[in-house]
Amino acid sequence: MKKQIEANEHITSNSKQIAVLKQHFPNCFDKDGKFMPDKMNEIVQSDGADISREGYSLNWLGKSYARLLANLETETLLAANSEHNAKAENENSENMLIQGDNLDVLKHLKNAYAEKVKMIYIDPPYNTGGDGFVYADDRKFNADQLSELAGIDEDEAKRILEFTQSKSNSHSAWLTFMYPRLYVAKELLRDDGVIFISIDDNEQAQLKMLCDEIFGEENFLAKILWEKVHTRKNSSKEFSTSHEYLFCYGKIKQVWDRVLLPREGKSAYSNPDNHPKGPWKADPITAHNEYSADYKITKPNGVVLSRPIGGYWRFSEKTIGDKTADNAIIWGEGDSYPMIKRFLSEVQDGLVPVTLWDRKFAGDTSSSKKEIDGLLGQQGLFEYTKPTLLIKRAMQISTRPNDIILDFFSGSGSTAHAVMALNAQDGGNRRHISVQLDEATDPKSEAHKAGYKTIFDITRERIIRAAAKLQEEYPEAQCDFGFKEYKTIPAFDGYLNEADTIEQYEAFDGKSLSDKQRAQLRFTWQVYDGLPLSMELEPIDLQPDDGDAYTAHQGDHILYFMDNGLSLAHIIKMLERIDSDKDFAPQKLVMFESIFTDKSKREIAEAINGYNNRKGLELNLEVRY
Repeated sequence: MKKQIEANEHITSNSKQIAVLKQHFPNCFDKDGKFMPDKMNEIVQSDGADISREGYSLNWLGKSYARLLANLETETLLAANSEHNAKAENENSENMLIQGDNLDVLKHLKNAYAEKVKMIYIDPPYNTGGDGFVYADDRKFNADQLSELAGIDEDEAKRILEFTQSKSNSHSAWLTFMYPRLYVAKELLRDDGVIFISIDDNEQAQLKMLCDEIFGEENFLAKILWEKVHTRKNSSKEFSTSHEYLFCYGKIKQVWDRVLLPREGKSAYSNPDNHPKGPWKADPITAHNEYSADYKITKPNGVVLSRPIGGYWRFSEKTIGDKTADNAIIWGEGDSYPMIKRFLSEVQDGLVPVTLWDRKFAGDTSSSKKEIDGLLGQQGLFEYTKPTLLIKRAMQISTRPNDIILDFFSGSGSTAHAVMALNAQDGGNRRHISVQLDEATDPKSEAHKAGYKTIFDITRERIIRAAAKLQEEYPEAQCDFGFKEYKTIPAFDGYLNEADTIEQYEAFDGKSLSDKQRAQLRFTWQVYDGLPLSMELEPIDLQPDDGDAYTAHQGDHILYFMDNGLSLAHIIKMLERIDSDKDFAPQKLVMFESIFTDKSKREIAEAINGYNNRKGLELNLEVRY
C-alpha cells in the first residue's frame, strides 16, 4: 500500500492512460518511450478517423488537474465499525455505508468492485450558488510540481492552484470536482451497467459534455425530465421551474440490460368466455388516421358497416377475417361497431421506459419531504432529498434482483432506502453501497439541534429507520435489511515519512501499531487485493506443538500475516497444514514488513520458496510496507 501511495510522486495526468496505450500499442512509442501520434493515426485511419485534424472537445481551467486527481492513489486507509458490524442484523449483510470523501472511497472500491456495479445513482451538488457547493481541496502542490505532473505551463498551474484553494464555485471548479469522481466510478460499472445523474439547469449543459467525454457520446441513453413539483410559483420572474433532469449513460450501450417497467392495469384483463388464449380486454376496432384500411365489415346479425367517418379500421381485412375465425371479436348489438379482444398473453410483458417521469410514478419534492420527515420524526431535518420512487423507477429499468447499486453522494440515504423498498416488494436481494462525507450540519439548523452533528449521522439514521419500517410493512420479506459501516482514515503518523535526504529519513516503526491499527491496515489491504469489504477474514491458528501462538487471517486464496512474533516455526506449521488439510489452500501470502528481522525474513522466504507441497500449489510471497 505504501508503495502505491509513494508512487503518486511520479503519477501524471496521463501516466495511467499512456501505460494502457503502451500495453496495447507498443509500436506507437519510440525507443525513449515517447508517444508517436503519426503511428496511431496510421492505425485509426483505416476506420475513417484522423486524429491529426482538429476536433470538438470540452476544456476548462483545471481539466489537467482533474485528470491528475483521477490517476493519483488515495492516501487514506479504511476502517470498519466493528461494534456496529458485529450486530446480528449486520454481521452477514452485504450492504455498505462508507463515511469519507467519495473520491477516496471510489479509489478504495475500484479493486474489489471493478466491473461489478450494475447501477449508479448520484445526486451531486447542483452549483446553484445557494446549495453550498465550493471547491475545497487539501491536496498540496506547488506551481512547479503541478506544472510537471499535469503537463501544463507554470502560469496555468498558478491559476489552477488559486481557484482550488479559494473555495471557488465556478463552472471550472464544478467540472474539476466532478471529473475524477465520474472517471473512477466508470471503472466500477459492469459492461451492462448504467449511471443516472440528477441535475438542474445550472450545470446540465456542462454535465452532458463531461459525460460524453468520460462515458462516450455513443453510450448516451437518455436525458430524462422529472416533474419535481406540480405547483406554479407565481412569484417567479421568468418561468416557474417544475422539472429537473436525470442523465443516463450506459457503460456499453449495446449491451445495456434494460428491464421493462411493470405493466399497470393487468386487473382489466379477464376471461369471461374461457377463451383458450386466456385473459383479454376489449379494445376499439377503429382508429383515427392510423391505418388506411377501407372496406366493409358484415356482422353476424347481417348489418354491414363502413369505416367510420374521419377514421379507419385498425386492421387489414385479412386480419379481421383471422380474428373472426379465432373468436377474437366482440360483435355487439345492432349497428354498433365491434370490439377486438386484446389478449394479455400477446401483450409485451412490461412497458418501455419514457423520458418524461411524472410525479405520480416518480414522486416529487413534496413526497420526498414527507417521507424523510416521517421517518426521522421531525420536520425540516433535511432540506431537500430525492424521493425513493424516483430511484426505484431507475432501478426498475436497470437492475435485476441480485445486482449492486452504488450512490456516492448519498445525502439522506434515499438510494439505500429505495433499494430495500424494492427488494421488499419484489423479493430481490439487491445490495446497496452508500458513500457520504462527514460534513457538519449548520449549527443553526433543525438537524443540528436534534443531535445530528453531521450529514452522515442523518444518512445512517435514515437507513436504520427505513429498514425497521419496511420490516413492519413487509413482515414476510427475507431480504437484507442490515448494513456494514466503514470510514476512511488518515494514514498513521510516520507511515508516509518524507525527507529531503537519506540521512533525514526515519523508517516507519510498524511494530508499535496497536491491534486496532493493524486491523485497519489489513482491511485496507484486503480491499486493495480485490476482496469485498463485507468479507470477514477467517482467523487461522498457526501455533506449533511446542511454540508460541500466532494467528494469520485468510480471505479466499490470500493469507495475511500482520502481527509481531512471526517465526519460521509458524511458517512450517502453515506448510504442514496445507498438506494435511484438504480445505486449506492459500496461494498468496501477504506479510507486513515490520514484523520481520532481516534474518527471519530470509529464513521464511527460503522455507516458502523451497517447499513442494502435496497439492502442487504455487505459493506467492509478498512483503508489504
